[in-house]
Amino acid sequence: MSFRRDYVTAPIFNWASSIMPPISETEQEAINAGTVWWDGALFTGNPDWSELLAMPKAKLSAEEQAFMDGEVAQLCALVDDWTLNWRDRDLAKSVWDFMRQKKFFGMIIPKEHGGLGFSNYAHSEVVRTVSSASVVAGVTVMVPNSLGPGELLMHFGTDEQRDYWLPRLADGREIPCFGLTSPHAGSDAAAMTDTGVVEYGMWKGKKTLGVRLNFHKRYITLGPIATVMGLAFKMRDPENHLGRGEELGITVALLPTNTPGVSHGERHIPLFTFFQNGPLYGKDVFVPLDHILGGEAQIGQGWTMLMTALAAGRSISLPSQSAASAAMCARASGAYARVRTQFNVPIGLFEGVQVPLAEMAANAYLIDAARRLTLAALDQGHRPSVLSAIMKYHATERMRRSMTHAMDVHGGKGIIEGPRNYLAAGYRSVPVGITVEGANILTRNLMIFGQGAIRSHPFMLKELLALSDQDKKRGLDAFDDAFWKHLGHAARNAGRAFLRGWSGSLLGPAPDNAAMPRYWKRLSRHAAAFALTADLALLTLGGALKRKEMLSARLGDILAELYLLGAVLKRFEDEGRQEEDRPIVDYLMQQGESRIAAAFRGVLDNLPARWAARLVRLLAFPFGVPDPVPSDRLTTRLAEVLMKPSAQRDRLTPGLYLGQGHAEHPVKDLEEAFRLVVEAAPVEKKMREARVREVQEAFEKGVISDAERELLARVEEAVEKVVAVDAFPMEDISPIAGQHKRQDRGTRKRARSAPSRSGEARAKRETVKGL
Repeated sequence: MSFRRDYVTAPIFNWASSIMPPISETEQEAINAGTVWWDGALFTGNPDWSELLAMPKAKLSAEEQAFMDGEVAQLCALVDDWTLNWRDRDLAKSVWDFMRQKKFFGMIIPKEHGGLGFSNYAHSEVVRTVSSASVVAGVTVMVPNSLGPGELLMHFGTDEQRDYWLPRLADGREIPCFGLTSPHAGSDAAAMTDTGVVEYGMWKGKKTLGVRLNFHKRYITLGPIATVMGLAFKMRDPENHLGRGEELGITVALLPTNTPGVSHGERHIPLFTFFQNGPLYGKDVFVPLDHILGGEAQIGQGWTMLMTALAAGRSISLPSQSAASAAMCARASGAYARVRTQFNVPIGLFEGVQVPLAEMAANAYLIDAARRLTLAALDQGHRPSVLSAIMKYHATERMRRSMTHAMDVHGGKGIIEGPRNYLAAGYRSVPVGITVEGANILTRNLMIFGQGAIRSHPFMLKELLALSDQDKKRGLDAFDDAFWKHLGHAARNAGRAFLRGWSGSLLGPAPDNAAMPRYWKRLSRHAAAFALTADLALLTLGGALKRKEMLSARLGDILAELYLLGAVLKRFEDEGRQEEDRPIVDYLMQQGESRIAAAFRGVLDNLPARWAARLVRLLAFPFGVPDPVPSDRLTTRLAEVLMKPSAQRDRLTPGLYLGQGHAEHPVKDLEEAFRLVVEAAPVEKKMREARVREVQEAFEKGVISDAERELLARVEEAVEKVVAVDAFPMEDISPIAGQHKRQDRGTRKRARSAPSRSGEARAKRETVKGL
């Protein structure tokens, strides 16, 4: 008998049991999926930042680097994104054949099963580079290596299933897809109405115990051409053939799409981004039980499988594409802002343009910093589900902002479709990344903190499991142990928050010999304040915090910024403390702290228990929540990084496809114009100082040499090529163009006989006819 347990803990246990909803079996499976890593350290309120710095940085092996330099570069050169999206509506057959032959679909499959056996980092780098050439090609490479049967087979498949399917997936004989989303079950996968009923049926002429499937799946990437489908469904056994009751739970089957009763081939059009995507249907499809992924032992484990598959996509695929897009936006916008002039001044010198340029530079640095850190953790064996949700949301949201900024900087150049437009395809695809693999609204409001508070908190999950225990005595014992440890944890965090808050972060710990100790100290202060605030929110709201989505979202924002800013500081250390990158880090840390401040204010202004909000303010923020803002001078310095060729610019935007291997490519043209404009800048300066505007006059007066005159001519030609946009004959765009025949014939004749601004107009005619 324990006095504390029976007379102090027991009443608290009974009260908590009445206000906290029990954890369902499905919820527990979702919570158990993945692992806890640095998110757990942040929830302690006292992370040891030296452990983060000690994490080995992600790097490619010699074999993986050779694949990047060879096969990946070749694939990028094969893809014509304009023709793909506007004429063919698919990757060319030569591209599909190349991807199969070079095993792009088997990057994650071990070599013993015929795959490439690449690391998570290599997988990400391939997707990143390919996506910079074509979103469609990037998605096509990405899906078989993350959201598909391949990954699930490696984790959950039987030996027989692995031996049969993995070699066929690796060499592209089989094209996989994963069927999860249903018309009435999107984010709420548990609401799916797709069913599988255990019964006897005929299979290859024999009566066999199996599953009768009926399903309707949609939004399935690679679905129209897939040969095998990972199918998620609710499995029932009304006659109890398996002796496990009637409701068996969500299960995954490996279903060849040529199985009788399966139909597919229709296509969705995701915002004119023509990767293969479409619905799949199944009516009275019968398969034996050995089609269950993992065999009978994995019946009912589908939810865990789904969370595993999504964790890979959230950690690798979408952050990789976001990193590519953010880096390309930064690089292209900086070059265009230097090349494009208005009022005889490069538009990048206007402060209004420098603001979005600076944020694009910062986003490129941050997304890649967080991506590399997360991949390093994955390659060390971690599978952090909470951090993968952070990566999915924040990488895609920053990518969205960068893409919007890039369009603003480019103006009309960005909105006119055609082979010269290097932004439009990425811009159209932005909502796809925002929506898939857990819509961003759901991810921010429910998953990051909602799942993190349970999964990553050092004591919360233990307490909830104790409260849900059917054996009340055992539950009380477990709760007694966890609750008092939790109380001690909260008291220590209150002390830390007090010391770090009242000292203005001076007493916050920082790693030994860190390059920027003040920033580490500030993160330590915010981590203690976050842990204290999270505990008070959980204490005062209990299970109701689930429904306080705006509070949960803000707490998730704080957690996410702590992770992302830690990644920024680690990247600075990993790259050898490049002094020229210091302004980027300064900008990001100040911007991030401002976001943390806004989130803290939002929580404390709206926390229903006002005493708890006042306590946090008193302990952690006695002089207000610090809210630094990047200065105008710092903003200009970041913008200038993008407008000058340098090793720093290349380091900020590495691994992008810039048109190599194409005779004509808009990004290649932009890079050449940018190089020439910068090279010619001293020549133009001489002309300004001599007060001469015309090139020929400057040459005749001896202000510039013949070589310099030739250089300026090349600059003019290159800039004209970049600034130009595409135009098409009306009849090639519209099938009803004839209704405008009343237009003056003389005008039309003159228009047709006028010299084309580009000799490409006729060459484009066949492409546009596909519209």
